[in-house]
Amino acid sequence: MLKKLLSAVAVVCLLAGFACAEAKKNPIVVMETSLGSVKIELFEKDAPISVKNFLEYAASGFYNDTIFHRVIPGFMAQGGGFTADRKQKPTRASIKNEAANGLKNDRGTIAMARTSAPDSATSQFFINVANNSMLNRPSPDGAGYAVFGKVIEGMDVVDRIVSVKTQNANMVFQNLPETPVFIKSVKSVKR
Repeated sequence: MLKKLLSAVAVVCLLAGFACAEAKKNPIVVMETSLGSVKIELFEKDAPISVKNFLEYAASGFYNDTIFHRVIPGFMAQGGGFTADRKQKPTRASIKNEAANGLKNDRGTIAMARTSAPDSATSQFFINVANNSMLNRPSPDGAGYAVFGKVIEGMDVVDRIVSVKTQNANMVFQNLPETPVFIKSVKSVKR
């Protein structure tokens, strides 16, 4: 009798563990762009600060009608900070660099863009279109660039984005698409 009771308790605990694990899935967002949709899984456990930051900007509508302002074939597509008239949107305070999380800047990953200061990331991000190991910690400056998610659908859209014709408008806007590529929205979706 005791053996059956212990077995039943073990099964209940096991099922409860699966239920808890099932309930804590990674957040998913859909980024609607002028060239199509990109679905991104965010790695909340590995990059909690970056994911929280990105989701807060998305929920506030901050990314709506921003552009991909730097696109380089064989490298990455960067956006999330400028309007079509190249005006930088005001951001919140910068966040801590989470590049020590072990995630790599591989094709399809999304990472926080920053200045030369390691803890300077705010709203801007980039999607890697190649394996960019030179961006992983400790390269290029000892800090690296923090990956916080991965494209799970729509990498063909990202490839189209980096394939558009670009221009060098000035020292700040090099590799700027001649025809703006808009981020229409970034919205959380259920799995």
